[in-house]
Amino acid sequence: MSVNQYSLVPVVQVRPIRRLFRPSAIRRLRYAFVLSLAGILGACSKPSTLDELKQEGVLHVIARPSTSVYYEGRDGPSGFEYELAKRFAAELGVELRVRVAENNGQILSVLNRGYAHIGLAGLASSAANTEKLKTVPTSLTVQSTLIYNRKSDSARDVESIGTRTVHYVADSNHPKFIAELTQLYPELKFEAHPDLDTAGILERVESGKFKVAVIDSTELALNQVFFPNVKKGFNLNKPQPIAWLFPSQQDDTLVNAARQFFSKLQANGKLDQLKERFYGHLDRLNYVGARTFVYHVRNRLPTYELSFQTTASKYDMDWRLLAAIGYQESHWRPNAVSPTGVRGMMMLTRNTAQYVGIDNRLDPEKSIDGGARYFQMVHDQIPADIPEPDRTWFALASYNVGYGHLEDARRLAEGAGANPDRWIDVMEYLPLLSQKKWYSKTKYGYARGHEPVVYVQNIRRYFDVLAWMKQPLSSHEQLAQQDDIPSLPSDGATPASPPMSQGSIPSALSIAPPTL
Repeated sequence: MSVNQYSLVPVVQVRPIRRLFRPSAIRRLRYAFVLSLAGILGACSKPSTLDELKQEGVLHVIARPSTSVYYEGRDGPSGFEYELAKRFAAELGVELRVRVAENNGQILSVLNRGYAHIGLAGLASSAANTEKLKTVPTSLTVQSTLIYNRKSDSARDVESIGTRTVHYVADSNHPKFIAELTQLYPELKFEAHPDLDTAGILERVESGKFKVAVIDSTELALNQVFFPNVKKGFNLNKPQPIAWLFPSQQDDTLVNAARQFFSKLQANGKLDQLKERFYGHLDRLNYVGARTFVYHVRNRLPTYELSFQTTASKYDMDWRLLAAIGYQESHWRPNAVSPTGVRGMMMLTRNTAQYVGIDNRLDPEKSIDGGARYFQMVHDQIPADIPEPDRTWFALASYNVGYGHLEDARRLAEGAGANPDRWIDVMEYLPLLSQKKWYSKTKYGYARGHEPVVYVQNIRRYFDVLAWMKQPLSSHEQLAQQDDIPSLPSDGATPASPPMSQGSIPSALSIAPPTL
């Protein structure tokens, strides 16, 4: 383009300055400037926490492994707070990702740095070190509960503690109330343990190493069945609301969404239903008295006895062992449902039922067949060089907690010089899978290791009673009675389960067991 071409461009006529800056023009310019600035700022402003979360499509949660918070159960992740978080993520339409923390201190550190959206720690909003965080109550409450070894002196009140040291987990709900108690009773001695979790505290009180301790009431409720020597003393405080923890640097959009979520669950009754599922049937693993069991043998079992016998014969099992498993799982209730939705006489998951070819888990005959077939596969997975009856006890433990966790316990036993092929040895190491000190060394991590021990003991007791009440077996069908598990009144012998036939378990089902 030549220079001459520029001469064709019209020249803009400039108005006099006094006309350009008259008041009305200035007002218009101000208004236009404000609108432009608002548009620029709106385009450049940071999205809200909730908007960012939805854009990423992930709810990041950090949780500590605990029976009341989060754990890898028989059907995958579980725990009261985890189930709430899973439902909250579904409500938001995003994926839930859980990072497992070693302790509450790590959770608080991660939240203070803004590296997670929510912390699940089982902490009350009144707990120390949470004052800088935002909190939303979950509707569950907790108290700091003093416990003691029942073989030692009672600790039913403060005065009876005496000179004994009271132990507790650091970064927990307890320091605030312990401090208040110390002001009133300065002679009391307390010791915080940063490297122990609640399971570790319970284990030491159970063994008598710790005479007195303080733990969360929620943890005691869920775990006391596994620690018969642990006795409740008294509560240090009134119930405190357990809360979800949010980073302080977040805006309130996610916090408000969580509050609305809990209000909705409370209004539609689903929150109470979830609490009842986790805390309403805490005696499920308790040893049911002989009289109660005998009553069900006489009044409930006859309806299903032929099915147990026919199915057990099909899979070359002792029908009384199969019936004992069924009683432990559902108390012979064909419409039983677990907290995670597994159901039926043998409490099979949907995936397990599909794999063993069961299309209706509420049909008692089909459920019994599915349970028998799956137990046959689990039994076959146990090394064949493990002699009976231990192989059957291992199979029962695997059926309950999963083969992966059972193998972890066997490795721990072997590493400690115990016999990994003896149930009486391995049952001592399964409970260690709930303690950070031990599960951190394993392949499959945290597990409610006390549960399979109680599970196997219960089934053996039910088996004893059935053998006592039903037809006696010939000597070659007997299982050797062992001293480690006391039996109910019987005619002296514990019948054996015949060898299982061959089968295989898919890799997808080999770690997690079929039932809850």
